[in-house]
Amino acid sequence: MTTYNGMPATELIGVAWRKSVYSNSQGNCVELAKLPDGGVAVRNSRFPGGPALIYTRDEIKALILGVKDGEFDGLVV
Repeated sequence: MTTYNGMPATELIGVAWRKSVYSNSQGNCVELAKLPDGGVAVRNSRFPGGPALIYTRDEIKALILGVKDGEFDGLVV
């Protein structure tokens, strides 16, 4: 499977989309899926057929570590 940023999420066949347990019933969440090459796709849960952003494993690792360290806390207060 060839992946690219902005591809329709529906073209990512066979991936398992996951969302946080912190997501709410109004659909305010994003979903992530691990790709066969180790990358991660991200989509808006309200538009599951919309575009998917594709990130490398290292990009997602940097994001998760930054979130854990509180680097982005100012975005949600």
